[in-house]
Formats: sequence, structure tokens, C-alpha cells
Amino acid sequence: MKIIALSDTHMPRMAKSLPGRLVEELKDADYILHAGDWQTMDVYEELKKFAPVDGVCGNVDSGELVGKFGLQKVRTFEDFRIGIVHGHGKKGTTEQRALAAFADEEVDLILFGHSHIPLLKEVNGILLLNPGSPTDKRRQEHYSFAIIRLGSEMAVEHVFYSSKL
Repeated sequence: MKIIALSDTHMPRMAKSLPGRLVEELKDADYILHAGDWQTMDVYEELKKFAPVDGVCGNVDSGELVGKFGLQKVRTFEDFRIGIVHGHGKKGTTEQRALAAFADEEVDLILFGHSHIPLLKEVNGILLLNPGSPTDKRRQEHYSFAIIRLGSEMAVEHVFYSSKL
């Protein structure tokens, strides 16, 4: 199973359309997970043309989006549990807030966003994944998203690219 993980699209403010590099990978995706800051429902409508989509909302998302997706959830794919949260809040770092959000849950991976900083590391047996942003790299060198591949094991990789086109 191939899951595309993304966050912080901030469309249409930061891009009028999905970046070409992302679209290439979406074409054969089995599922898409978005960790918030969609900005508008149009992003969801565009993504669902490729594969089923789920996710959570971030600090800039509308009430309509919050009503559809909520702020935190756990999804199970095959035998893997993925926690999804945006990561915004007041105490600690984004990474610390993401971990705290699932302190009472058994998850294999936590997908979060908010910082726009790509991250993949293991903490206490849990993979932490921030895919970065496909459209708003801020001070990062590249735009990015991630691919989660599920089979007998879980494999995760970032995809980095230089142009939003």
C-alpha cells in the first residue's frame, strides 16, 4: 500500500495548484493523509481525484474543514496504526505536542505538520513524521512530502524538490 503524507499546503495562498512532483506520486497512491493547514476545501476536492483522502485540521483551517476532519485521529491501514495531528499549540515544541497527543494511544507512526520542517525519526519505538510542505518551504531548502509504504513492514521516505511547478 502506498500512502502519500502531506501537510501545510496553504492553498491557494501559497500555490494555485498541486505541484507537479506531488501529482506524479499521487497518480498511483492508494491513500492520501493530510496533517492540516489545508486552507480551503478545494485542496481536499483536488486530492480526492487521485485516491481516498483523510486528515486533520490545523490552526488556519476553516470551521467547515474542522467539521469534516477534526483535529486529531488514529487511522489503521493493514496492521499499522497512524496517529495524525497538526501539532499547533502553546506548550513545548511541535514535535513534543505531536508525541503528547498520542501518549495514551498505541501507534506505529505519528504524522504531524505545522513547522514546515521535514522530520523522520524514531522515539520510543514510534516513528515521527513531518512531511514538510509541498507548497510553502519557508526557510527549508526544498519543498517536500512523504511516502509511506506498507507491506509486511513500514517504510517511509521524504520526497524533496526545488520547484512548485
